[in-house]
Amino acid sequence: MTAPTKPPHRTPARPDAELSPADLHAPVIDWFEENARDLPWRRPEAGAWGVMVSEFMLQQTPVSRVLPVYEQWLARWPRPADLAAEAPGEAVRAWGRLGYPRRALRLHGAAVAITERHGGDVPSDHAQLLALPGIGEYTAAAVASFAYGRRHAVLDTNVRRVFARAVTGVRYPPNATTAAERKLARALLPEDEPTAARWAAASMELGALVCTAKNETCVRCPIAAQCAWRLAGKPEHEGPPRRGQTYAGTDRQVRGKLLAVLREAHAPVPQDALDRVWHEPVQRARALDGLVADGLVEPLPDGLYRLPLT
Repeated sequence: MTAPTKPPHRTPARPDAELSPADLHAPVIDWFEENARDLPWRRPEAGAWGVMVSEFMLQQTPVSRVLPVYEQWLARWPRPADLAAEAPGEAVRAWGRLGYPRRALRLHGAAVAITERHGGDVPSDHAQLLALPGIGEYTAAAVASFAYGRRHAVLDTNVRRVFARAVTGVRYPPNATTAAERKLARALLPEDEPTAARWAAASMELGALVCTAKNETCVRCPIAAQCAWRLAGKPEHEGPPRRGQTYAGTDRQVRGKLLAVLREAHAPVPQDALDRVWHEPVQRARALDGLVADGLVEPLPDGLYRLPLT
């Protein structure tokens, strides 16, 4: 449940001086303390494993869809070793309709590595996290910061948008994270670890709730008075058009339909059962081949298929 709001903390705009990181830290963190959503992976009992699971699930997936799957996942696999003991296909099955199911295989692989290399405890060291299967720079920084309070620049889409607007003065960040964005994020980090970790969470929440991609609510923003984009009159995006991802009719949709059949079955599935889910045979075959190549589906003799056991 979101905490009650209070009038945003504001400091005077400084149009004649360079914006200092300190001008942003206190207002954003104060706002976060009053407005942060009560999410299960933010509670102390979630632990580092709960944080890691949430980070895998939240990639390109809204919180509302993640919550029920997250709760079920942690109830079934409260520690990495619990997941590692299961077949990877069970992770795919439990992933349900979150989308991008390769994330389930990667999370399973990370659980196996954590169990084998770290005694079943999610490591706190950024380099050790980065060495786990399926974990990139963002996830390693997020787990180290959110679970262990370490000082790292955590750059997701929401944070990048906040920094682009507040500091750079543009409406949207580039499509892919750039070296300049990483440099800026490091420059904005508070020096002490606890404040840096709080800043990482607070700036992310600000982008998720206030400084949104569309229909941003600047009247609720604690740093509206300092925001370079707002002070410049909110200039329109000058880069290539930003198009939303399509889903209907794509190979992604076909893959999802094929996986749904396999998730619901607890025995190998014949080819004809898969054929019934999509009318176009060439696209259907391409989607199935892709699932096999990605390790999400295991072909068996006699035209049978199942979720992977190894």
